[in-house]
Amino acid sequence: MSTNRLDQEFARCIEEWGWKYHHLGIPTKEKMPNERYLPHLKFYVSGFPTSPFGVEWMRFDKDCQIHPLVQTIPHLAFVVNNLDYELENRNLHVLTAPNLPFEGLRVAMIEHNGAPIELMEFDKT
Repeated sequence: MSTNRLDQEFARCIEEWGWKYHHLGIPTKEKMPNERYLPHLKFYVSGFPTSPFGVEWMRFDKDCQIHPLVQTIPHLAFVVNNLDYELENRNLHVLTAPNLPFEGLRVAMIEHNGAPIELMEFDKT
């Protein structure tokens, strides 16, 4: 059942589900300062380590296999406690199945209302 939320209310994923905002990923075609290349994913990231708001720029190689929606539309990223639980119990449209971009992190990309959303689960060790 869908209900409208009031302007002053937090998003349901934060208020009820316990998700925590992590970053805003913004695709760009411009080379950005201090880019870090992720060769296994074929894209560059920058900005996140110094942004107090979690803004991260992403620049993709032409042969990058990341979903086209992620390469063209900014995405929000949330940390979740249990990625498998969220994907199995929230009726989410999965764009990219869970994967390991680097040691200690599992991610999946979902889509809602035409926007990509990243779910992140960090190792608890």
